[in-house]
Amino acid sequence: MKCYVVDAFAENVFEGNPAAVCIMEKWTLDDTMQKIAAENNLSETAFAVKEGDGYRLRWFTPGGEIDLCGHATLATAYVIANYYEKTVNRITFQTMSGELVVLKKGELYEMDFPSRMPEEFRLTEQMVEALGVKPIETYLGRDLMFVLEREEDVQNASPDFSKLEKLSDGLGVLITAKSEKYDFVSRCFFPKLNVNEDPVCGSAHCNFIPFWAKRLEKDEMIARQLSKRGGTLYCKLAGDRVKISGSAVLYSIADLQINS
Repeated sequence: MKCYVVDAFAENVFEGNPAAVCIMEKWTLDDTMQKIAAENNLSETAFAVKEGDGYRLRWFTPGGEIDLCGHATLATAYVIANYYEKTVNRITFQTMSGELVVLKKGELYEMDFPSRMPEEFRLTEQMVEALGVKPIETYLGRDLMFVLEREEDVQNASPDFSKLEKLSDGLGVLITAKSEKYDFVSRCFFPKLNVNEDPVCGSAHCNFIPFWAKRLEKDEMIARQLSKRGGTLYCKLAGDRVKISGSAVLYSIADLQINS
């Protein structure tokens, strides 16, 4: 089995968010895919199998399968367009979150994802203790989302991951703020999935884009994730969908020695 590692939402290697990608002829056991994801120890490993004119796509973290992942979708589209179907400009994926389409536009890959406006939620002392900073607004969708007062608060946040993991609400924890250089910035934490900080999280922008589009009164925005690696996302709200674009860079190609 070939395994590609691609830095998504990156213009150079060692930037953005690395994802492992395995394009397979047929599905292997779920347990095997989970073990591969754990062995890779990246935030996501994507597995795809050709079905008709498109692909079936699944995402595994070291801690389990998830329903949506942006950067690993971008990475998978990059691998398909560069190593499997070099003339393709439109790639369709069937996933746990429905049909996802990625368009290749020059060096950018534009993903079409569902828009997920989070709902206002109560702030607890447990949340404040886990974050190490008091947010000005709290929301809940798939993940807990906290709006911080300043961009610097997002950059300098140092949460207690053991306490984040114990929060009963939300799969992940997202923090965000308005930005001067960009439209908004963010960081994303998933200790429940054995990923303390996701360097660049595309699926989180399914929440961020409708929220900031309404707040900033604009449908097209540029976002920056302020992790150590960092990454830039070109965002657009399109009705009940969001468009998330970014570039990608190949880091490695490996042969996995799998016997099942």
